[in-house]
Amino acid sequence: MQTKTDVKTKFTKETYLYWYELMLLLRRFEEKTGQLYGMQKIRGFCHLYIGQEAIAAGAMTATKPEDKFITAYRDHALAIAKGISAKACMAELYGKATGCSKGKGGSMHFFSKEHGFFGGHGIVGAQIGTGAGLALAEQYKGTDNVVLCFFGDGAARQGMLHETFNMAMTWKLPVIFICENNMYAMGTSVERTSNVLDIYKLADAYEMPADSIDGMSCEAVHDGIERAVKRGREKGGPTLLEIKTYRYRGHSMSDPAKYRTKEELEEYKEKDPINEVLRVIQKNKWATEAEIEAINERVKVEVEECVTFAEESPWPSDDELLKDVYIQEDYPFIVD
Repeated sequence: MQTKTDVKTKFTKETYLYWYELMLLLRRFEEKTGQLYGMQKIRGFCHLYIGQEAIAAGAMTATKPEDKFITAYRDHALAIAKGISAKACMAELYGKATGCSKGKGGSMHFFSKEHGFFGGHGIVGAQIGTGAGLALAEQYKGTDNVVLCFFGDGAARQGMLHETFNMAMTWKLPVIFICENNMYAMGTSVERTSNVLDIYKLADAYEMPADSIDGMSCEAVHDGIERAVKRGREKGGPTLLEIKTYRYRGHSMSDPAKYRTKEELEEYKEKDPINEVLRVIQKNKWATEAEIEAINERVKVEVEECVTFAEESPWPSDDELLKDVYIQEDYPFIVD
């Protein structure tokens, strides 16, 4: 698979091929995760990203590797997009020692400082404040890095959001707040939880720049995030992006999603971002059928290998139980 540094924008052949392969990997990884969950290979809470892949793809081409990502519990796809290997992610789902969080976090708590991915948060909205904190750190260090802070439409109802928005605007922090609005906070539609149906308008109270983005389009996601990233790098402060998307599965693996119609689901599947990107590739003859099949096979093998890796990896040893909990043994700022 191409790396982020191989991709050229704006919307070249390389970009579309990168988007296609990345989104296909995210889709196949999540489909396999759902299958393994049904087999009880994976336990606990598990939230799949199927349908929302264009957000991860567009975010990657609009940012640089040094930028930081932080998100909620629907975190598998963003983690893989940011560079954590599918093997480390699947091992984490299995609770194995080779997982990206040493098998201690599971589905909701993927993490990799090396790749600039800071979770994976199980508490609704908690990552919003932490995301602003990461941005404050970048500002303090004098970098031009930005932080992409992802949260769902349900988290937009949390008090943490308003406190953080006020502080981020006051200090002009380089953070892009991204509401992945998939229309249902768990099983409750936006219409039933708020008088403000356009979530991006919440930014108006803080005079924060904001926009509404089509989350089923890689192109629209890239453009929206690119504008916000430019503002952040140029010390223009934060942006709120409401990216309207749709999850094909329930909120979690335990959710039968009976609160929506089959017709609504099929309507969104007609706009599937993977199919849309593939159509552009085929229309422009940027890849032959054999080359497309080679990508499909490469993704299939990568997913199969990550499952084998997770199955064969060891469980964490008993002496790991109390490590990494509250203290860092070599913490440098304690002076007796």
